Amino acid sequence: MKIAFAGLGVMGAPMARHLVEAGHDVTGFNRTTTKAEAWAAATGGKAAATVAEAAQGVELFILCVGNDDDVRAVVTDALPHLAQGAVIVDHTTTSAKVAREMAELAQGQGRHFVDAPVSGGQAGAENGQLSVMAGGDAEALATAEPALKAYSKAIKHMGPAGSGQLTKMVNQIAIAGVVQGLAEAVHFAQVAGLDTDAAYEAVSKGAAQSWQMDNRWKTAAKGEFEFGFAVDWMRKDLGLVLDEARSNGARLSLTALVDQFYAEVQALGGNRWDTSSLAARLQSRD
Repeated sequence: MKIAFAGLGVMGAPMARHLVEAGHDVTGFNRTTTKAEAWAAATGGKAAATVAEAAQGVELFILCVGNDDDVRAVVTDALPHLAQGAVIVDHTTTSAKVAREMAELAQGQGRHFVDAPVSGGQAGAENGQLSVMAGGDAEALATAEPALKAYSKAIKHMGPAGSGQLTKMVNQIAIAGVVQGLAEAVHFAQVAGLDTDAAYEAVSKGAAQSWQMDNRWKTAAKGEFEFGFAVDWMRKDLGLVLDEARSNGARLSLTALVDQFYAEVQALGGNRWDTSSLAARLQSRD
């Protein structure tokens, strides 16, 4: 397919690279032009200086940018230049509201918009093992799906526009609770004088097992927090979750509490630490 990819950051760059490796004709755009040029040189793709240039005549326009305002700006710039019937797939984590707005805008111009946030982090993007949760027109997703499989291990259509973003919120709610539990477990083991490696071996094969435990227990116990999804990004996502909950009436007491714990981590200077750094706020009290 003729594809444009906007947003060549730690997630977007490897995702776009997988598309090139799968044989697609890919043009990359990034606000920092030198980053797009470096990506093109490294992958064999092409670089565009503007969104309009990247979008010119493409069948599939993919973006992975920062926030709601970034999505509005990029989609608005791209729409007039896309092929008629083109599909826009947005991998940014945003509000469900902006996903619905963009779907309506695209439909009004003869194109399709699919909100498709991902889970799996930088490692998932690098290894082509992301999970995609998608909202919007099912036929539009089906058109894009063969390309999306270049960097995805699972793609699930969740319903109308905004449903993908709502599902990503479910994902972040679940992660917040698990990571706080992990932080407290590590902290308790340390205060109790246990060998934390031995404690991990004892509990990680039973009901306490989780991805977070298997991948973050040992580094959290060492006070190492340079692995993956940053606290600043998690707080952005939890802000979207809590805004949506205020709108729909969901009661998210634990999520709101963990969001405040992440604010404490930021106050410790941990803005770019990974999400397991909830352990740091407990260690700082030892």
